[in-house]
Amino acid sequence: MASQPPIRSFLFVPADSERKYQKAAGTKADALILDLEDSVAQENLPKARDMAREYLASHRGDRARQQLWVRCNPLETPLALPDLAAIMAGAPDGIILPKTYSAKEAVQCDHYLSALEAREGLEIGSTRILVVATETARSVFTMESFIGASPRIYGMTWGAEDLSAALRATTNRAPSGLYEDVYRLVRSLCLAACHAGEMEPVDVVYPNFRDLEGMKAEAIQGRKTGFTGKIAIHPDQVDIINEAFTPTADEIAYAKRVIAAFGDLGSGTVGLDGKMLDMPHLKQARHVLGIAEMLAARG
Repeated sequence: MASQPPIRSFLFVPADSERKYQKAAGTKADALILDLEDSVAQENLPKARDMAREYLASHRGDRARQQLWVRCNPLETPLALPDLAAIMAGAPDGIILPKTYSAKEAVQCDHYLSALEAREGLEIGSTRILVVATETARSVFTMESFIGASPRIYGMTWGAEDLSAALRATTNRAPSGLYEDVYRLVRSLCLAACHAGEMEPVDVVYPNFRDLEGMKAEAIQGRKTGFTGKIAIHPDQVDIINEAFTPTADEIAYAKRVIAAFGDLGSGTVGLDGKMLDMPHLKQARHVLGIAEMLAARG
């Protein structure tokens, strides 16, 4: 089990907005994403890079409460390397790597980060990568390539909005509000690839930030399915995401009962509440308690 709990909530912040920096910092988001990609006009990128670097540098001592990540521009553009070169002096906790086609981009980013960490006197390998793994049509077929590709890869998330544009779709959701089949497929593939590679699966944004009930339902379903966190686009979404990805009191109590039922057994099955439980149930109970304990310790 990891020594640190997974990041439950990532919150996007336009890197060129001082007002939104301040508002985001006041939330309980586990991590902020200082965004240099979609939320910043290209003519504002130099200013945004400077602001992001200054914010990172001025908050280096407060990362236990709230990590700071940066979304750079896609590596296929000439903007990505200047993004990374500009902000690494601030020692970001991680990089959000968008619009990948395969693990080739993650490995390339790894090499860039190693050089920049050396330049800044940072520990080599300390900057992690969260891959946005399904924003291009080709990437749907290459998610397995990320397994074991780089020790920097914290996890993967998927992109429904950019993927729908890549597929020339007019919508990515059915009239019921649920994702259409192709998006449900890539979400499932992303989840499976993460667990196969011992990476954290992070669920996608919920664009309708006014529909908090819908987002809550999607977040709860995401954790029950196996995701460990979700990305927010609005501060109002953060607390709901944190709650959804925190084990409930009932879940903790049941996990303790499962562990107690197994006692000192190293294998086999036990009965509890009229159900037969075996080793996967014990493993899941230990996982729930471990996450709960780490979140409680983090405060």
